Amino acid sequence: MTWKDLYAERRLTATEAAARIESGQRVAVGMALAEPPAILAALAARAEADEIDEVKLFYFHSTPHAGATVLRYELMDRIRPHCFFLGPIERMLLERGEAEGKRTIAFVPGAFSQAPRLMTERAPIDAFVATVSPMDRHGYFSLGTSNDYGSAVARSARRVIVEVNRHMPRVRGGMIHISEIDGLVENDLPLFENPNRAPAPEDGAIGRIIAGLVEDGSCLQMGIGALPDAVCAALDKHRSLGVHTELLTPGLVALMKAGAVDNSRKTTDPGLSIFTFALGDKTLYDFIDDNAAVESRPVAYVNDPAVIARNDRVVSVNATLQIDLSGACNSEHLAGRQFSAAGGQLDFVRGAYASKGGRSIIACHSTAKDGTLSRITTRLDGPVTTPRNDTHIVVTEYGHADLKGLSTSERAKALIALAHPKFRDELTAAAKAEGSL
Repeated sequence: MTWKDLYAERRLTATEAAARIESGQRVAVGMALAEPPAILAALAARAEADEIDEVKLFYFHSTPHAGATVLRYELMDRIRPHCFFLGPIERMLLERGEAEGKRTIAFVPGAFSQAPRLMTERAPIDAFVATVSPMDRHGYFSLGTSNDYGSAVARSARRVIVEVNRHMPRVRGGMIHISEIDGLVENDLPLFENPNRAPAPEDGAIGRIIAGLVEDGSCLQMGIGALPDAVCAALDKHRSLGVHTELLTPGLVALMKAGAVDNSRKTTDPGLSIFTFALGDKTLYDFIDDNAAVESRPVAYVNDPAVIARNDRVVSVNATLQIDLSGACNSEHLAGRQFSAAGGQLDFVRGAYASKGGRSIIACHSTAKDGTLSRITTRLDGPVTTPRNDTHIVVTEYGHADLKGLSTSERAKALIALAHPKFRDELTAAAKAEGSL
């Protein structure tokens, strides 16, 4: 039997694929662009028809495809989402559920590097469903934009069903063979493109400050959003940069195209930009398609602090929501509820600092809520995402401070200097009242 014969034998309709998922089963869903829209729509239809109940979905980072299908509010009695990273869809479901006294999203805390273990250690995954690129002549599909936990969970799940989409880029490093797949659905649908938020003036100022802290030959990790993209824009004149990042973004791709990134000075994976998942626009997806200079790796590798530290001069740039005067960061909790998650922030904070010549940078605007709240505060409103012991360099539009080796009073002074001027007297008085100044 040839690989093409096996492909034909395992071909299913979306309805047939969803019929293989039964009540009470644990289903892992590909992350972000790896969500399989046709399979999820068919699974939602089964739930709507009361054909399944208590199906547990495990996933990070949903897109509107899930929001329009399995994450519809009216299906929460039959589909039980277990989410490791909240986004707009989950926040809406939680808010509505709280208002109406209904259980919706089950949030699961944890580091992104541990994702495969978090999903599989308590009980096996009954089915893994994800979008992949078309099969090559050797029988391999690419996991495309989403190696992350997919490659590991696919090989431990009891059943693997994929959605083959010609728009999914073929990316080296994350492959799955037709012999490992129990069923496949064909569905060519353009990939979701993440909306770009226009940069604020503070983003440009922060980007320029951070660019001044980055040496030629550094190895970059960037988060998502206007602020990290502003940092990338300010780095376009740098040279010999490398990339070892959890998320591959349009900003990093722009640096590759500009010649700022060539990965020539990397110790680990020299010559290659390494990522574990990608999210952006069609320009990004076209760039990584069959690009020999780009490879995806499992999240357990990419986000392992020991692996991160093998490269010299790693610069990790991540955003936060709040920083207290000792340097502890809350990057996931807002207005009294869970807003996002820890993701891989602490993985890279620790890995970058352990790198020879490395710098872990936490960045944020000095204020929030149209300037009415200070992000630098005496007390965090939520959990600690990055402990004060780990925080290295903090940047706002007012400058930067290296907190390593500083006493608590020295940290308080340095952070107050990074706060918006209208909040500095208030923060100073509070710090003195608490005895930290």
